[in-house]
Amino acid sequence: MVIEYASRTENIEYAIRDVVVMAQKYENVLYLNIGDPNKFDSSTPQHMIDAASAAMTKNFNGYAPAEGILEAREAIVEDAKKKDIKCTTDDVIVTTGVSEAIELALSALINPGENFLTPNPGYPLYTALVSKLDAQLNPYDLSEENNWQPDLKSIENAINEKTKAIIIINPNNPTGSVCDKNILSQILKLAAKNNIVVFADEIYDKLVFYEKHVALASVAGDVPVITFNGLSKSYLVPGWRIGWMIFHNPNNVISSYTEAIRKLVRARLCANHPLQYSIKPALLGPQVHIDEFLNKLRQRGAFTEKRMNEIPGVKCNPITGAFYAFPTINLDRFDFKSDKEFIISLLKEEQVLCVHGSGFGRPNAFRIVFLPPMDTLEEAYNRIERFCKKHAIG
Repeated sequence: MVIEYASRTENIEYAIRDVVVMAQKYENVLYLNIGDPNKFDSSTPQHMIDAASAAMTKNFNGYAPAEGILEAREAIVEDAKKKDIKCTTDDVIVTTGVSEAIELALSALINPGENFLTPNPGYPLYTALVSKLDAQLNPYDLSEENNWQPDLKSIENAINEKTKAIIIINPNNPTGSVCDKNILSQILKLAAKNNIVVFADEIYDKLVFYEKHVALASVAGDVPVITFNGLSKSYLVPGWRIGWMIFHNPNNVISSYTEAIRKLVRARLCANHPLQYSIKPALLGPQVHIDEFLNKLRQRGAFTEKRMNEIPGVKCNPITGAFYAFPTINLDRFDFKSDKEFIISLLKEEQVLCVHGSGFGRPNAFRIVFLPPMDTLEEAYNRIERFCKKHAIG
């Protein structure tokens, strides 16, 4: 007997974790592939741990309200106000990480054969969901020449009669770029003109190095926006899987859509109950750890940018947010046929694990996670440089 799998799963890939399978064959690998701060020298703030632990002790271990506990949603609203996002607790839904929020929002919106615009390069979750929803892949370009800003012409050309939404990841994963306010405004105009909703993936919004982050919903006006955020990155708890979505619903234009999301939310019961009690102390409590974390990231990002640009045939744009670099490779300078071959050979020969750019939709590049301490990064970059020199042509 043979049980056939669903054909829609055939094209699902998640390059960030797929490469780990290869790395398990080797010893002493330097892992620069997964954005998990807790694997290195960053730890969860103690007051958040205490709050979650106290909730378990108080037996808040049953089901929570489907939309999330009131205390958490009130704190999310207070945090949103600091970013000039106008909302109430009725506009907030707590989810099992941002990943669930994204899947719920897309599942309630996209019919088979319809599409949503995804950035290229962009986060692999979105392209995986294209297959899961029987949707059509519809990428728009980020411009390397303009420090990975969204290409407005590419967005305009990609929109068609079956486009339902556009995804903006800001700060961006995998490039580490931060979106310009003027470009955000132009994207909102295109969304209004074409009657589409905008998804603002802003999980890295507190990890911006040199400027103030502009929340998309704060400048959206009459354009409907769903903002995704959570505790994983800025609050150093990726394994807790606590995220949320916030509806910007001017003139109630997406009320029937948000109710469809709520139906799915009720059907999946609830997000992790006791860990929701960490949201208020995280967002409204001490923020000292964020400054400490940012100081590390600025130093490591600048070092990463400098070292990559010192390697002939490799180019790294300025890094202004999150903890990723996305250097491009001039394959004409090396004896490789693809960026994936580059990454596999780098792992085999130097035991450094990065992720190939084509895994994010952009060939001839690779993503570096610069979360490890400086001495680890220095060793990793020395190995990458040695590897590139060994395989240089001419």
